[in-house]
Amino acid sequence: MTPRIAIAGAGLGGLTAAAALHHRGLDVQVHERGEELREQGVGMHLGPNGTRLLQRLGLGPELERSAVRPEALEIRAFHNGALVARQEMGEAWQQRFRAPYYTVHRGDLHRMLASRVPAERVHTGRELVRYEETGHGVVLHFADGTDAHADVLIGADGMHSAVRRTVAGEDTPVYSGNSALRGLADAAGLPALDPALMYMYAGPGARVLLYPVAGGRQFTFVVVTPAAEGAAESWTSAGDRTDLAAVLTGWDPAVRALADAAGEVRRWALYDREPLERWSTARTTLLGDAAHPMLPHHGQGANQAVEDAVALAVCLKEAVPGPDGIAAALHRYERARRPHTTRVQLGSRTGQQPGDAARRRLDAENVDWVLDHDAEAALTGTRDRLPRAV
Repeated sequence: MTPRIAIAGAGLGGLTAAAALHHRGLDVQVHERGEELREQGVGMHLGPNGTRLLQRLGLGPELERSAVRPEALEIRAFHNGALVARQEMGEAWQQRFRAPYYTVHRGDLHRMLASRVPAERVHTGRELVRYEETGHGVVLHFADGTDAHADVLIGADGMHSAVRRTVAGEDTPVYSGNSALRGLADAAGLPALDPALMYMYAGPGARVLLYPVAGGRQFTFVVVTPAAEGAAESWTSAGDRTDLAAVLTGWDPAVRALADAAGEVRRWALYDREPLERWSTARTTLLGDAAHPMLPHHGQGANQAVEDAVALAVCLKEAVPGPDGIAAALHRYERARRPHTTRVQLGSRTGQQPGDAARRRLDAENVDWVLDHDAEAALTGTRDRLPRAV
């Protein structure tokens, strides 16, 4: 009998898991606390390790239309814009890692993933407040007073995960000492920047990363600065363009233009958590930020959620029927993923100092093992026989 699988959370990780499970013919239901499907945030990096898995779910043509394949990353001097170093990307990374490196608006990717999950399998307005495992499965209790029953529960409910607290207990967020101002700016308002390139500027007390999204019509910007500990573990706190102007005083005019070109500005306090010692019970497991919230310095948060989702779908598809088979599948998933994501999570804590981070980011050799990873092939041992990412 096919197990009934419930997913708490319809963010990028939850929808990727739903799409991957549905793609493999499994019975999946998604429960999202919001009243509608909506992904907050701006742009994101989609490394080859994430892209190749999404291409196998059929998203390749849509990504090619909506995302941007940056030709290069340029590091420039903060005060006059002089070129310091350049990392070729584009076709060079396509050949090197066998799949494209994209920059994409989170909302665009979220819509693509939602289109891969039948609408009747996604339930909004369902905030999970608690759940209980029984001898017959899992009972989910929602804030609206309704319940749902499943054989497996996947906690994809983000950094404040209710599922995580039950599986692993309470823990304390770890503050990095930095916060980030981030948002979108129309490319037309930044005429000195080429929308085919990514840019990094490292200056006194700040690091600025800009990269194109929405087919090159917009730039996402992330301005990382030291800050007193944030009041909330959130990426949606209000910011202001005057904050940008203050940070960028004396910088290259190409970057200072952000203060006028930016739309809504949000402040993101940069927290992560210590790696967990376990993710799973006999019927329940975690993925994405619920399992391993990480700092953004490797651009891998969403990519690791995509990897988790596909790996978990493989394990559940190949599970032996019955409760023991489910428990073994979740153990197999955790055994495959937890060491890898722990390494990425801890590695993402590097790059706190702007100058060092810029040079590390430029040298792809430091993250080859991340970008080259194939989470599906790692489980199946079929790297050479899987559909080639194109």
